[in-house]
Amino acid sequence: MNSLLRLSQLAGPAHMRALHSSSSVWSKVPLSKFEPNAYLPYERLSQNVKIVKDRLKRPLTLSEKILYGHLDQPKTQDIERGVSYLRLRPDRVAMQDATAQMAMLQFISSGLPKTAVPSTIHCDHLIEAQKGGVPDLTRAKELNKEVFNFLATAGSKYGVGFWKPGSGIIHQIILENYAFPGLLLIGTDSHTPNGGGLGGLCIGVGGADAVDVMADIPWELKCPKVIGIKLTGKLNGWTSAKDVILKVADILTVKGGTGAIVEYYGPGVDSISATGMGTICNMGAEIGATTSVFPYNESMYKYLEATGRKAIADEARKYKDLLTADDGAHYDQIIEINLDTLTPHVNGPFTPDLASPIDKLGENAKKNDWPLDVKVSLIGSCTNSSYEDMTRAASIAKQALDKGLKAKTIFTITPGSEQVRATIERDGLSKIFSDFGGMVLANACGPCIGQWDRKDVKKGEKNTIVTSYNRNFTGRNDANPATHGFVTSPDITTAMAISGRLDFNPLTDELTAADGSKFKLQPPTGLDLPPKGYDPGEDTFQAPAGSGSVDVSPSSDRLQLLEPFDKWDGKDLTDMKILIKVKGKCTTDHISAAGPWLKYRGHLDNISNNLFLTAVNAENGEMNKVKNQVTGEYGAVPATARKYKADGVRWVAVGDENYGEGSSREHAALEPRHLGGRAIIVKSFARIHETNLKKQGMLPLTFANPADYDKIDPSDEVSIVGLNSFAPGKPLTGVFKKQNGSKVEVTLNHTFNEQQIEWFKAGSALNRMKEVFAQSK
Repeated sequence: MNSLLRLSQLAGPAHMRALHSSSSVWSKVPLSKFEPNAYLPYERLSQNVKIVKDRLKRPLTLSEKILYGHLDQPKTQDIERGVSYLRLRPDRVAMQDATAQMAMLQFISSGLPKTAVPSTIHCDHLIEAQKGGVPDLTRAKELNKEVFNFLATAGSKYGVGFWKPGSGIIHQIILENYAFPGLLLIGTDSHTPNGGGLGGLCIGVGGADAVDVMADIPWELKCPKVIGIKLTGKLNGWTSAKDVILKVADILTVKGGTGAIVEYYGPGVDSISATGMGTICNMGAEIGATTSVFPYNESMYKYLEATGRKAIADEARKYKDLLTADDGAHYDQIIEINLDTLTPHVNGPFTPDLASPIDKLGENAKKNDWPLDVKVSLIGSCTNSSYEDMTRAASIAKQALDKGLKAKTIFTITPGSEQVRATIERDGLSKIFSDFGGMVLANACGPCIGQWDRKDVKKGEKNTIVTSYNRNFTGRNDANPATHGFVTSPDITTAMAISGRLDFNPLTDELTAADGSKFKLQPPTGLDLPPKGYDPGEDTFQAPAGSGSVDVSPSSDRLQLLEPFDKWDGKDLTDMKILIKVKGKCTTDHISAAGPWLKYRGHLDNISNNLFLTAVNAENGEMNKVKNQVTGEYGAVPATARKYKADGVRWVAVGDENYGEGSSREHAALEPRHLGGRAIIVKSFARIHETNLKKQGMLPLTFANPADYDKIDPSDEVSIVGLNSFAPGKPLTGVFKKQNGSKVEVTLNHTFNEQQIEWFKAGSALNRMKEVFAQSK
């Protein structure tokens, strides 16, 4: 049966029925305590891997085993790294509250009664850091009552587990409750790869991809290449797991992992805790990797056991050979890192791949005129908020307190989950941080994603902050483009909070105690797991009832039911205007800003008012100021796009390298489409964003010759021709008509496959889904 036609089997999708009932295919070990009727997939995974190995006749890497083990058709699927499109059956879906709004709105539009795979919603993005954990959470619940109610009721009706505000950050909740070795999970957040710390392939996607999986449609992924990172030696002293990924980012840069899975292996793996491995995988998003993964080891066993999942740990141990790479497996690239000699790193500012070893940081700061006074030090976030992270940071803070010192900077702590918060409070760590001068924030993303009501500097004031976060693009944390954000370990962040200086090296430099004596900080000490076990804290999970109603008010400014995009009219796209020619870096933060705009994630028209606000216009070097090529007037980008749309003028945007890197923000693809855009033409794309654009019926195209970018003037009229013969691997032609009437023709490449071309023709992937659903009735 055509897998798309499974949409008609509404009594229980095929994937879910197997999940619940087939003892010959599924282990009788529940995936989690929240899903007692969903079982570990090791038998099926093992069977599929055997089928693929018999076909390919070669050893497989771990990531290949997990990925190919989840193929929809393992006996016939074409498999070639970097070429084939794989059709996959993920085990589950996870969504954070900002992206879940649009994902659930799209799922509701599909007309399906229930999700096909276990799925969860996590409320972590809509809580602004302001006064501290309890008041900030209380305020967020009131401000976002309508959105939280929508997500809770939609989850309950359509079979999606709901983690309430205050539960914690999605990736930490997944690690604590759902991740397991061999898992294939897709999540609507770019740092979903965090789950690789427990040996799963956890991949960040757009909301439309999540809808596919929830609707029982095989999920498509271009077969990734595999980059091997061989770890030798052992972590020691001030060096932490965070320094591994900071070094990898230095080597591979922000796009060096594009189109590849990063797979760690080697004897050095065993010196890293499960949560430390999660840290490394989490920040793998900053090198553009599809995801990152570690092989099964005893650190994973101990963490699973500590989080109440011993049965899963025991089962994974039985399948250890399945959950590690085969001897002789081939990697497309191998990087070796000796943990014995790895030193602490600090990366930034403005990009997560600009690395400075700690002994070079001060020199680099002075040479580049980076502000040396650290204004704020922030630890926690989804990247570094484990019990181990908190104990190591607290050991440093305690050394300062013992010498009569407190933090010289503002110091904040973001627990990754309610479980971590409750445990560090019980074990006295929260008191150490409080005595040190720190503020414990809500269990949420907070400043890491721009949810920070910062008051200590004015916007535009040049300053430095140091964080244990993962991302530090311009304006990322506080919406101030003059803030120099540096990412490092919680250990180094805490040390810099004591010194107040960016050029402080805790490995060599002395501090002055309250009594005037000099002392050096000793290396941090910490515990992988709490000796007394985890304190679960408050119960914040809502199981789905499978019934109820979901209401969206037509007058709401937070939520808006979706209207389908128009279908392709069968003609070439001609005489389009260029809305903006972007110069330099253009992340999804530039295309669709976060921070205060997060509250409009469920209202497409309102959030579209943030389109390209911080992208730099190549014409004038300014932000949010473009020329209306019809009227000749300059105005804001969103307003200009709306004017074009109102006048029936279609437009394109032109961009630079690695366009769309950063968060897996579906709105960055929805907004251009909603405001009349038809194509994005760039030198190269970040993987997630390129797919998101395709899902919305846009044309993501790349210059066959990147130098052609320089031939384009913002005043050009653009035609894209060759659409009548649109086919995989066949370039399109861009015709750029100059104001003097002359024309420049350039070759435009694309990565569309046959199914994705159907999305374009239908107007969007959701439109195509509804067409197939209608045909299957």
